[in-house]
Amino acid sequence: MKLFLEDAYARQAEATVLAVTEAGILLDRTIFYANSGGQPGDMGQLGDTPIIDTRKGPDDTILHIAAPGAALPAPGDKVTLTLDWDRRFKHMRMHTTLHLLCALLPGIYATGNQIGPDKSRLDFDLPDPPAKEALTERLNALIAGAHPTGTSWISGEELDANPSLVRTLSVQPPRGVGRIRLVRIGPEEAPVDLQPCGGTHVADTAEIGRVEISKIENKGKQNRRLHIILTGEKP
Repeated sequence: MKLFLEDAYARQAEATVLAVTEAGILLDRTIFYANSGGQPGDMGQLGDTPIIDTRKGPDDTILHIAAPGAALPAPGDKVTLTLDWDRRFKHMRMHTTLHLLCALLPGIYATGNQIGPDKSRLDFDLPDPPAKEALTERLNALIAGAHPTGTSWISGEELDANPSLVRTLSVQPPRGVGRIRLVRIGPEEAPVDLQPCGGTHVADTAEIGRVEISKIENKGKQNRRLHIILTGEKP
């Protein structure tokens, strides 16, 4: 069970160990996000075992990667999961920021991304990007608007009927679970942004704080790479 899909703010949870293999530790439930969609896997503790990464396993499972040489739990053990919350919360702030950046460039497809705790990047099929200073101010104005975020679920058929919801060329929404999760920024009747996403996000854009587009790179004929940093300032 992926607890983070319903509550991205859960910092601790109890779980039962299902299996321990060379690939990782499998639990019956987890608050740890697995590396995907440009968002890194979570780190933290699984009982007394340090977790240095979280990755996707077969059949939509999540594998918790223990630090080398760490003592491992046994199948059937009851364990307490504790997130490295500071790192995760920065990922949440960054991930929501990237969605807001998509909202500022309507009709432009993202071609790649990478989220980090202090700096991230988002690539666009964008031959003539706006000046980074102007885009930074527009982005911070959206952040300061304190827009709430929320989620909903649709079927693959509903997504196929609304292809404009997909904003990325590099990462396609997962379809293996029979439904697709949408992340919304803003009110349901007039969202600022709405797109498929399995990642974790802040509940309100004001939690992001001020950001800066530090650089725009030319990565090809039309591909532009936008670098984003968290400044640590209030919006």
